Amino acid sequence: MKQVIQNIRNGRLTVGTVPAPTAGDGEVLIASQASLVSAGTEKMVLDLAKKSLLGKARERPDQVRRVLEKVRSEGLMNTIRQVRRKLDEPMTMGYSSAGVVVACGRGVQHFKPGDRVASNGPHAEVVSVPVNLCARVPDGVSFDHACFAVLGSIAMQGLRLTHCQLGETVFVIGLGLVGQLTVALAAAAGLRVIGTDPDASRCELACRMGAETASPGISGAAVEQRTGGLGADAVVITASTSSNEPMDTAAAAVRQKGRVVLVGVVGLEIDRRPFYFKEAEFVVSCSYGPGRYDPSYEEQGHDYPAAWVRWTEQRNIQAVLDLIGSGRIDVAPLISHRFPIDQAPEAYELIHSGQEPFLGVVLQYPQVRSTAMDQPVRTVTLHPRPAEDGGIRIGVLGAGNFARMVMLPAIRNCDTFRPVSICTARGLTGTHEGTVSGFERSTTDEDDIFSDESINTVFSLTRHDHHASHVLRAIAAGKNIFVEKPLCLTAEELLQIDAAVMQAGDTCPLIMTGFNRRFAPAAGRVRDFFRDVSDPLTVFYRFNAGPLPADHWTQDEHIGGGRIIGEACHAIDLATWLTGSLPIRVFAESVAMTDPGRVSDDQCFITLRHANGSVSCVGYTSGGDKGYSKERVEVFGGGRVAVIDDFRRVELSQGGRLKTETMTQDKGHQEEVRALARAVADGRPSPISWDEMRAVSAAAIAAVRSLREGVPVDLTTSSNGAVS
Repeated sequence: MKQVIQNIRNGRLTVGTVPAPTAGDGEVLIASQASLVSAGTEKMVLDLAKKSLLGKARERPDQVRRVLEKVRSEGLMNTIRQVRRKLDEPMTMGYSSAGVVVACGRGVQHFKPGDRVASNGPHAEVVSVPVNLCARVPDGVSFDHACFAVLGSIAMQGLRLTHCQLGETVFVIGLGLVGQLTVALAAAAGLRVIGTDPDASRCELACRMGAETASPGISGAAVEQRTGGLGADAVVITASTSSNEPMDTAAAAVRQKGRVVLVGVVGLEIDRRPFYFKEAEFVVSCSYGPGRYDPSYEEQGHDYPAAWVRWTEQRNIQAVLDLIGSGRIDVAPLISHRFPIDQAPEAYELIHSGQEPFLGVVLQYPQVRSTAMDQPVRTVTLHPRPAEDGGIRIGVLGAGNFARMVMLPAIRNCDTFRPVSICTARGLTGTHEGTVSGFERSTTDEDDIFSDESINTVFSLTRHDHHASHVLRAIAAGKNIFVEKPLCLTAEELLQIDAAVMQAGDTCPLIMTGFNRRFAPAAGRVRDFFRDVSDPLTVFYRFNAGPLPADHWTQDEHIGGGRIIGEACHAIDLATWLTGSLPIRVFAESVAMTDPGRVSDDQCFITLRHANGSVSCVGYTSGGDKGYSKERVEVFGGGRVAVIDDFRRVELSQGGRLKTETMTQDKGHQEEVRALARAVADGRPSPISWDEMRAVSAAAIAAVRSLREGVPVDLTTSSNGAVS
């Protein structure tokens, strides 16, 4: 399918060919028929992309601060590589479209294939959108008009925040698309509307859309005069400018105890005095309405009861569509240009250059004949090559941030691998990374990888909740699999995998979990240092992980498993490897949080007893300074002490003599991939034994159980891997 793609590094906007996405759980797959270019928002992205690197830095000082933090924690060269890769990532454009439902994911009951819907899908021939971001298009409403619904919901939410009642006055500053829609909605609600914009033609259009009066340069005094000295009951700012002038005008125009609502983007050096003397309110509107940016609502499909939240973002979108369908608002005058999707670059050049007037720019797509006939193409060819060209033919599942920044470069640097197929849910990142990494094809269909008999080895680099199913599918298909940690999220999943391994017996393909720390040069130095020590060891591993919000996907126990299962497992594995002994007992204790909205599991200590008598302790902390070193490992035993500091420095102490070695930070990702390649090529067992992977995974799962139950958990050493 075709999709509009923006390159942030070089500023190029293209129409690329990518696989059509899938309809995930709670999602609706839609064949787009029209999408609206949000000229204000998308022009800002376009302008940023065309700036120099210095210009981008000036525009986004918050990102510069993040880069400087990364330099301190990960080093200059590694940061430069990651920043360059980040800038090269393709960016989707658009968020207001309409089309025909092609398929529905699990749990979606309110939409069916063939339904006409509007959504916040990007500019692409096929989009997959969460169910709560879709609304039904009324009969008689064209797709060209329906694609205004999401942008209209932004205007509607801003208008709702004014709390205006029938007959009151709203002053709209900025008469672009959102401003015009605000005027139309306010007029439909029986409000008196005054508008202003530097462009006289837009002021004339606002009068057609329902404004009582609109002209350039309307001042606060003029608004007071038009309202009998009262002032506007509310001011809605929909302008896009770095100037403070809209705020100054709004403060002068609003009445005492009135309200100013910011929908657009303007300078916010607010003069306190007018707001103080008028006791006026200032509110910033959040996009489409309640539910926006709430993962529970948008990603998991949990709706808010209408009795408690009358107007969610979905209900706002639906309300706009119903108003268009009833003829209460007419968006036809807002359409200035139409372009077929193939000519999207010309549409954006029109917006960027400003050589001719524009307002509503609509992109149009090939007409859907029937959902049965127009099935999306989910695999595209990138670099065709013969299957007989040798090497280990691989398939990769997932191309998220970690995969793009760390694992895919490591795979590219291993000459033994022949990249065949890369699979992602949306298709865009997979196509970009597949092109960069030389994959033969990009797909959104997992079956493309598991059913391809030529693919020998699979990399599962997806979110954690998919790992167990990928391992089970690989075992059933007889394919070797590298699964990024964690191996699985629950004891039940671990039992299923272990049963599959036992059933396959000697024919079981190679399985390797991404416990990379044991492959780090620093870890190798320490293990060699204690190689001839027969006494039990004491290991302390401290993470200074930094905070993550409670709604981050890794904190969700059903998706990410939490940070103990998802990240502290690294420490459990390294302790297991350094002591040379499996964990047999786990006890964990976390801080006591009084705020129910905060996570406490990621500030904990985990104590492990190993089979050979060694003891290890993992201190996983997220409450520290992110500028301090992230990981520190201390090992004691046999009259020796070893310290790994952030995998950059190793200290070895014995007999009163201290030896210090510094190195470039290396956490072992490249070496673990090379170790996997060597094992597959030579037909040898996995570089990490199944007993170790099972025991470490069981210990991480048991640590969370210990937190919940407040008691130590004994781990079985039997072949079924059960947590007792």
